[in-house]
Amino acid sequence: GYASESSYGASSYLLLRPTGNVLIDSPRATKPLLKRLRELGGARYMFLTHRDDVADHALFARELGCQRILHEADLSPDTREVELILRGRSPVELAPDLLAIPVPGHTRGSTVLLCQGAAPYLFTGDHLAGDDAGTPATQLEAWRSVCWYSWPQQTSSMESLLAHDFTWVLPGHGRVLCTDSAAGMREK
Repeated sequence: GYASESSYGASSYLLLRPTGNVLIDSPRATKPLLKRLRELGGARYMFLTHRDDVADHALFARELGCQRILHEADLSPDTREVELILRGRSPVELAPDLLAIPVPGHTRGSTVLLCQGAAPYLFTGDHLAGDDAGTPATQLEAWRSVCWYSWPQQTSSMESLLAHDFTWVLPGHGRVLCTDSAAGMREK
């Protein structure tokens, strides 16, 4: 119920962490949502996976005091005030268990967030998602028709994710996919 029309209805996520919560992409800012986020400890960071799903990012930064993270290739006049700017194509460790991985394709600055741990999560924005063919999702897919930057780079970026272990894919659009193991996810 908090997806924003200005983010094309994309899903956002809140990652609860003892060292500070992370809001992934921007939901629609409403008083009840802001109140609930404060009750859960607010947000230390707002990780913006790409330029399309930024919605009310500035309001969340003001209200929660969170630092926004975005890749420099996706900066725009609306996001020029972002506090933490990722550069280049190498993964960036944001914390011992958080890795920002540039995955150009959907946009030039698309970046995924890997939360490493017992059940590692990959927050993918518009980069890839579980398929819509079955219930539950059984494969991963990406959409060439909404690839705004480069399909060859997007497919190459998907291949680069094989070097990382995760068992969950949490997309901005599309379906969540979970497997029993990182090897199982690689097969997908």
